[in-house]
Amino acid sequence: MPFARPISDCEPVHARKPVGAAALIGWTALSVVLPGAAHLRAGWRRTGFALLGAYGVILVALGLVALNADAHLAGRALNWLGLIMTATALAGVLWFALVIHSFVVLRPQGLPRAAQVVTGLIAGGLSVAVALPFAVAAQYVAESERTIDKVFAASAGPLAPVVPGGRLAASDPWGGRDRINVLLLGGDWGNDRTGMRTDSLNVASVDVHTGNTVLLGLPRNLEHVPFPPGSPMARRFPTGFTLPEYRPGWRDDLLFGVWQYAEDHPELFGGRRHMGAETLKETVGYILGIRIDWYTLVNIWGFAKIVDALGGLVLTVDSDIVYGKYDEGLIKAGTRKLNGADALWFARSRTNSDDFTRMRRQRCVFSALLNQMDPATVLARFTKIAAATRKILRTDIPRSMLEEIVPLAVEAKNARVTSVQFMPPLISTSVPDWAQIRLLTANAIAKSSAPKRRGARHALATPGAPSPIGQGCTAV
Repeated sequence: MPFARPISDCEPVHARKPVGAAALIGWTALSVVLPGAAHLRAGWRRTGFALLGAYGVILVALGLVALNADAHLAGRALNWLGLIMTATALAGVLWFALVIHSFVVLRPQGLPRAAQVVTGLIAGGLSVAVALPFAVAAQYVAESERTIDKVFAASAGPLAPVVPGGRLAASDPWGGRDRINVLLLGGDWGNDRTGMRTDSLNVASVDVHTGNTVLLGLPRNLEHVPFPPGSPMARRFPTGFTLPEYRPGWRDDLLFGVWQYAEDHPELFGGRRHMGAETLKETVGYILGIRIDWYTLVNIWGFAKIVDALGGLVLTVDSDIVYGKYDEGLIKAGTRKLNGADALWFARSRTNSDDFTRMRRQRCVFSALLNQMDPATVLARFTKIAAATRKILRTDIPRSMLEEIVPLAVEAKNARVTSVQFMPPLISTSVPDWAQIRLLTANAIAKSSAPKRRGARHALATPGAPSPIGQGCTAV
């Protein structure tokens, strides 16, 4: 009688006894979460242990990354999106191949014909199900890469030193600044519109050490806007921005018109074109008495696409809002879900409203948008949101600075936020007190930079300017 010989590590696969259909599917499914399990069952011990070892190393590495993950790592990861996309796609292909190979080594050919077909279909479904999340993740990373490349300026070095010729530490990306100042604009450009007006103008001044932020709001209808001495616009308008009415009651010589005027008159800048952004940055900086580092411009008309991509915006409207060229539209008071078009009209309607009431509604809409952009909604509609963002957002923030800006933005979210809105009665828009604007700005920034008092809370305040009454909303 022959002796039963144990199977060695190098025994061919066919030496193992074939498994049944249910067991074959079970071991194949187990290999999805425990790579190498099916290979060990099939007698491929070296391959099985190698797969298990590699899987363990990957899990440990991912665990260490997760334990040490912070906003700084998230910022740096934005520079690795191409590598992350490639790695994610490759992982999906490898996992797909692993499931298929796990099925094959279990010898499905030993099963009856019908069982081979059924188990093959199930294994194929498992392999696709495993690879699909990797494919979706790779697609999201690719969309992020395209959006960042489209929106942000080409990579550049750190900010220029505050003092020209001053010494700058190699490790200081902020150029020796204690604060960065970003001009936040809402505009209305489009293929069906002539030119652009910057209807919403705010500056975010952020302390780079603490994240404490001051929001400085300037009315769009400021008159007699001054320009920095020696600048091309100051030479053209030495006593302030003043133009004749282009038709009775219609003026473009207000703060909102500075960008477009600079765009329309390249001869002022030695023939250089597209000087609107730089001119408005210098102008707003001069008005406030600070240096503007970058700008971000959102197309207000394209804002509706973001709202629709999110599935709508829930607001509690204080009072009825009438809109439309002929007052044909109505958004009734109460809590309701607005689509993109209605949210845009709510923010921009001029009927029975002044600019300051509209500014309040716009801030409310943007606040609601930020509050309702939860991670689940963003992930579910990521592709639509990214595509809309590429069409409506412009900025000159260099992509290379995102590594520093992302952690600063996270810190600012939990830091002190204060606000100064330069509107009547605090500031007259027809005869602005520029010295008073600069003094209020300096005081607000000094208070923001001061150490936080014990018991102080995160708050949004508007020193010296009462909130407008009526025609507002509450973010839900």
